[in-house]
Amino acid sequence: MDNELNGTHRASVTLPRTGIILAATPLGNLGDASPRLVYALEHADVVAAEDTRRTRQLANALGVTITGQIISNFDHNEESRVDTLLAHARTGNVLVVTDAGMPSVSDPGFPLVDRALDEGIPVTCFPGPSAVPTALALSGLHVGTFCFDGFAPRKDGARREWLKEVATQKRATCFFESPHRLAATLALAAEIVGKDRRAAVARELTKLHEEVKRGTLGELAQWAAEGVRGEISVVIEGAPATERELDVEEIVPLVLQAVDEGERLKTAAKRLSAEYQVSSKALYDACLVRRNNSE
Repeated sequence: MDNELNGTHRASVTLPRTGIILAATPLGNLGDASPRLVYALEHADVVAAEDTRRTRQLANALGVTITGQIISNFDHNEESRVDTLLAHARTGNVLVVTDAGMPSVSDPGFPLVDRALDEGIPVTCFPGPSAVPTALALSGLHVGTFCFDGFAPRKDGARREWLKEVATQKRATCFFESPHRLAATLALAAEIVGKDRRAAVARELTKLHEEVKRGTLGELAQWAAEGVRGEISVVIEGAPATERELDVEEIVPLVLQAVDEGERLKTAAKRLSAEYQVSSKALYDACLVRRNNSE
């Protein structure tokens, strides 16, 4: 893999002359600020900030002065800011930052990116901190595949329907939750997803009081009932095979294993298709394809 920091070469930090720059900001620890973010804060023509006061504080803490124009760009005004920011992006560069993490990932930024791409205005990204992969990595769960659902639904009915989907989801599910709703959400998850499903709650990631609580949903619901503070990310492990409908491709290895142990392919496919309630023919055909490809 190419790496601009290879050997004695140092990565040059530059900004595109025009267009939109999405830049991740630290979740808490200033040491996570990338050199590209620091340079962009100082040199961007326009800085579109979720909270202008916090962005100035971040720049001061990083030892730089914002020289470009600062424009507020938060949840309740970002739609109305799009035309203004696009006008700036046509003749200069616009840096988009949020209070923490990556813009447009459950944070302001998407409406601007959407319009910019439609109008052929360049969009680039300066990677960096994000609560989602950080929580997944620290969860201690099987997260080889996962989905991110943003913030959990606030209304009880919508939250119940969402948790029913989580219950049968084979991928791990990561979502954000506010501290004052966490206990109720985990209690409902224990009821609908199952009190024995493994999960993790990550709070105050990268900050002084970072904590990752791991356990079953039942255990975590009891823990959260005492009250939890801070920025919260939750990871729920995917449903085990016994609790969800398997795809045909997931059953193929079981059939082939049975064949290796002496069972006829057609017999094994018929038996396991009945056990997992999938089409016997589809399973048999998939096994033939897999076996032929491996020869």
